[in-house]
Amino acid sequence: ESACASIHAQCPLRCCGGRAAHSLTYSRRYKMAQPQTTMAIGTDGVAVVQLDYKPLNALHPQLLRSLFDNLKRAHEDPRCKAIVVTGANNNFSPGFDIQQFKNQSGGGGIDSSINDAFCTVLENGPKPTVAAIHGVALGGGLEVAMACNARVCTPGTRMGLPELQLGILPGFGGTQRLPRLVGLQKALEMMLTSAPIKDGAARKLGLVDDVVPQAQLLEAARRMALDIAEGRKPRMLSLYRTDKLETFGEAATVFEMAKSETAKRARGLAHPLLCIEAIEYGVAHGGEAGLKKEVECFAAAAALDTHKALVHIFFAQRSTKKVAGVTDAGLKPRPMKCVAVLGGGLMGSGIATALAQAGYDVLLKEVNQQFLDGGLARVKANLASRVKKGAMSAAEAEKVGARVKGVLTYDDFKSADMVIEAVIEDIPLKQRIFADLEKACRPDCILSTNTSTIDINLVGAKTAAQDRILGAHFFSPAHIMPLLEIVRTERTSKQAILDTLELSGRIKKTPVVVGNCTGFAVNRVFFPYTMAACMLVDMGLNPFQIDKAIAGKFGMPMGPFRLNDLVGSDVGLHVGKNFLDSFPERVYISQLIPLLNQHKRLGEKSGKGFYKFDAKRRASPDPEIAPLVEEARAAAGLIKDASKPPKMSDQEIIEFIFFPVVNEGCRVISEGIVDKPADLDVATVMSMGFPAVKGGLIFWADLVGAPRIVAKLAALSKAVPPALAGFFTPCDYLAQAAQAGRKLEAGVAPASRI
Repeated sequence: ESACASIHAQCPLRCCGGRAAHSLTYSRRYKMAQPQTTMAIGTDGVAVVQLDYKPLNALHPQLLRSLFDNLKRAHEDPRCKAIVVTGANNNFSPGFDIQQFKNQSGGGGIDSSINDAFCTVLENGPKPTVAAIHGVALGGGLEVAMACNARVCTPGTRMGLPELQLGILPGFGGTQRLPRLVGLQKALEMMLTSAPIKDGAARKLGLVDDVVPQAQLLEAARRMALDIAEGRKPRMLSLYRTDKLETFGEAATVFEMAKSETAKRARGLAHPLLCIEAIEYGVAHGGEAGLKKEVECFAAAAALDTHKALVHIFFAQRSTKKVAGVTDAGLKPRPMKCVAVLGGGLMGSGIATALAQAGYDVLLKEVNQQFLDGGLARVKANLASRVKKGAMSAAEAEKVGARVKGVLTYDDFKSADMVIEAVIEDIPLKQRIFADLEKACRPDCILSTNTSTIDINLVGAKTAAQDRILGAHFFSPAHIMPLLEIVRTERTSKQAILDTLELSGRIKKTPVVVGNCTGFAVNRVFFPYTMAACMLVDMGLNPFQIDKAIAGKFGMPMGPFRLNDLVGSDVGLHVGKNFLDSFPERVYISQLIPLLNQHKRLGEKSGKGFYKFDAKRRASPDPEIAPLVEEARAAAGLIKDASKPPKMSDQEIIEFIFFPVVNEGCRVISEGIVDKPADLDVATVMSMGFPAVKGGLIFWADLVGAPRIVAKLAALSKAVPPALAGFFTPCDYLAQAAQAGRKLEAGVAPASRI
C-alpha cells in the first residue's frame, strides 16, 4: 500500500490531464430538466440568448438546436443589433453532455453539421456575438464562447479544453480557434494536459477581452456587443486570425516537441496525436480546412477502444455510490460531526488529515505521549505540504489542524459518530481495541477497521456490535489516494454502510463497497500479479524485461518488481502469506522474495532490492541480484535447459501476468465480493494504477475477449507442472462467459425472487 501514491501519480490517465475538471458532463439527477435556450431583445437592441439546462448547462444536442434556432431568429429580427450568449444556473457551460456517448454510437452524434452552425450563426452571422461567461466554460462550452466575436468573463471563471480525458479531442472547432486566440504553444499545452486556466491568465493571453464583476457581466457584454455592431470595436473572427500564431518555422519546432513529449507521456495512445494532427493541419492549411480535419480526427478518436474505455470508467466511477439493497432501501445517511482515529502512524495520520480537511472534528488516539506527538506532527506535516504546493493557505492549514485533538484515553469517545482503527495488523490487539470501543462509544457509533487483509468478523469477534462493524480500507497515503474500500460482513447494517458512503463523499474519496474475504477486492485480485512475475523469472526471464513490458508496453505505472521495491520485500512477503493460507490450490510459491528478505534487500527502504537506489531514490537495475535469481530458479526447477532461456514477446509476458489477475477478478465477481463488475474496474484503476485508458481490469478483459483468455489460461495450465496447473485454470464464471459469448461486465444474474 505504501506504493499507492506513486502509482496514482504515474497513472496513465494523468498524461491527459489527470483529475482536472471534465469538459463533458451528464445530468441524470435532473431528469425533468428540458434542454432549452431563451432569447430576449432589450430596448438597446441587444438580444440575450441564455443556455438553460440544469444543473450546469451541459450541451445536450437539443440545447444546441435551441441555441442555433434562437441565434437565427435574432439575426433575422430587425430590432436586433447584436447578440450576447450567456448561461443560466449561475454558470456558462461545462461542455458536451457525456450521456450522449452512452446513448449513441462513438462520438455521441457529433458531426460536421455542428461546426457548420458554429460558423454561420455564432461567428459569421449578420449580427456580432459576445459570450458573457461565468462559472466554467469547458470543452464545448469554451468552444461556443470562442466562436463568438468577443468574450467577457467574471473573476474566478475557469476555461479549458479537457476532452482528451475521455479519449477524444475538441470537436466544435477548439483545435482551430484556441491556437488563434492564445498562440500555438499555450493551446497545445491546454489541450494535451487538459488543464483549465482562470480569468486572469485568460485575459492576459487574449482568450477573453475583459474581466468584470458578476453584477456587471451582462451590462459589459451588451456594451461590447453594441460597440462591435456600431463600429467602435473591430469584429474578430477567431477562425481566421493569424496574429497569435507562430511563424511556420517556429510552429514546426513546437509541433515536433509536442509529438515527442506526447509519445513519452501518453505511451501507446493515439488520440493525443490525432489532436495534434488536427491543429497542425489547420496551421498549415487555414482554419476552414482545419475544421474539416478536426471532424476527421474526432471520428477516428471516437472509434478507438480508448474512448470507450474512458467513457466507461467515467460512469463507473460515478456509480460506485449506488449499492443494491443499500442506497435503494429508503434510508437516509445520518449526520456525522466527530470521527475518532486510533493510531497516529502514517496511515492513521493520513486518515485524520483527510477527515479534518473535510470539516470533521477528529479525535486522534495513541498509546503514549511520544507516539501521539508523532501522529499530530505528521498531520501538521501533511497540511504544510499542501500549503507548500499552493493547495491551501497557511491560515487554512492552521484552522484544519485545530480540528484534530490528540487523546490518550477513550474519555471523549462518546462524542464520536464513527471510529476508524488504524493500528498494526495484530488480531489480538484489534480484538481488545474493539471490545474497548464497544464500551467507550455510543451504541449508534460505527466501528471500523482499516485492515487490508484481516477478516472483519474476526476483528469484531469479541463484541456484540457486529451490525455496526465494517472495514474502512484506505490506501496510503490516505489523505491523497482517492479510493476507499468499504468492507461489509453479512451482519453489517445497511445504515452503517450508507453512513460510510456519505463520509466517503465528504472526504472526496471514491468508495467501493466490497465483501469480506482475504484481501477484499483490490489486494485479492492482484495477488497473482507478483506470483506470475516471479514464476516467469524462475522460468528464466529477466525481471527487468518483465518490468519493461508491464510498464512500458502495457502502461502500468511500474512493473511488479519495481513495485515490490517500492512496497518493500518484507511487506510483500507478509501480505503474500495470507493468500498462501487462503487459496493454496491456486498460488505459486517462489523463493525469490524470501531470498531478498534474507539478504536484507527490502527495496527503497534499504537502498536495494531488485533495483538499487541512489540518494534521490532513483532506481536502476542491480546486477547483484543475479546470484539470488539463480538460487530461486534452482529451487523452482522449472528450467529444463539453462542454455536455452525462454523467448517471450512483451505481449506474451502481459498475458502471462494479467490473465491470472483477470481470472481472480472473475472469482470476485461470481462470489459477489463486489456489487457490480464496474466497481472492480474503478478499484483497479484508482488503487493499483491499472491504465484508465483500458477501462479497468474487467472492461479490458472484455476487449481482449473471454474466449481468448480462457484458451490462453488453459494452454498455460497444461504447459506447467501439474502442481502449478491450478494457478492458471479458468474459473467457472470466466469459462462460462467464454462459452456463452457473454461479456464479463454483465455480472452474475440476480437470483430469482419467485
